[in-house]
Amino acid sequence: MAVVGLDHVQVAAPAGCEAAARAFYGEILGLAEVHKPAALAARGGVWFACGAGGQQLHVGVDDPFAPARKAHPALLVDDLDALVGRLGADAVHWDDTIPGVRRCYVSDPFGNRLELVAAQPRPPG
Repeated sequence: MAVVGLDHVQVAAPAGCEAAARAFYGEILGLAEVHKPAALAARGGVWFACGAGGQQLHVGVDDPFAPARKAHPALLVDDLDALVGRLGADAVHWDDTIPGVRRCYVSDPFGNRLELVAAQPRPPG
């Protein structure tokens, strides 16, 4: 018996979060929305595909809601600079503590921390 991969990550959001989640995760981050099973759709929230490996990011309603400010998903990004440009420099907090890894942190519309990691290593120099 062994863990063979990661199926999905869930972040919490307040009730009525769907439009803001679609705008941020779908339009800005470019994730494709995934149909929620009917038995779960009534709970609110929205699901997104996360890359070609079948992983997903779920935005789930939590009441009472409190954003995750330390725990976070880390998303691999094929063009980190372009995504940072869409997010705006003021929204991004760069972190260079891991040599050779380009990464930054942003908050989703609900205050949850997200890490964005460049899929390619940092250029030398």
